[in-house]
Amino acid sequence: MQVVYQAESIIDAHLVRHALEDAGIACHILGEALSGGIGELPASGLIAVAVLEEDWPEAREVVDEVSRKLQENGYALDDDDLDEPGLVTG
Repeated sequence: MQVVYQAESIIDAHLVRHALEDAGIACHILGEALSGGIGELPASGLIAVAVLEEDWPEAREVVDEVSRKLQENGYALDDDDLDEPGLVTG
């Protein structure tokens, strides 16, 4: 699996997950259970949305579209601008 979106919060991750699933792209939220460990773990970089490698280009288009729509309405997804697929190992 490859990371298509690095989330700031579990809410961001689920927003992206629902958009991907609506587009017919299977995905998985990584680090969802770690959000309760804030204070013990780093404050950011814990939660990500990953897709299969072959779905990454289409998934990235979906994430970009979600981000564009939110910006038009005064909101923003705080993404690390993943212009390249990031391989998830482990």
